[in-house]
Amino acid sequence: MTRIFVVEDDRDIAGLVTLYLTKAGWQAEVFDSGTEALSAIKATPPDLVILDVMLPGMDGLAICRALRADAVTARIPIIMVTARGDETDRIVGLELGADDYLPKPFSPNELVARV
Repeated sequence: MTRIFVVEDDRDIAGLVTLYLTKAGWQAEVFDSGTEALSAIKATPPDLVILDVMLPGMDGLAICRALRADAVTARIPIIMVTARGDETDRIVGLELGADDYLPKPFSPNELVARV
């Protein structure tokens, strides 16, 4: 089964994303801190990471940078989902290695389609 790590500190958004991913047939695990998520990703790499940018402990941009710098995790697809949606933020996220960037608020159905 496809494993997706949802790295999101807002419980409501994490719950909504998890619900839609599960309904689509995927297994979702939620992490609400950047440092916890990075440790889990390195320990048991998922098939995909949905990553918020503004997180406690370590922000999503630093996590993306760390994942791309490690040969074991460099090829894991990353979708950034964040309130920081202006063009500059999107470009920075994509240049750091995110595969997609979805600004909040977003449609859960659109996120599932992008996954």
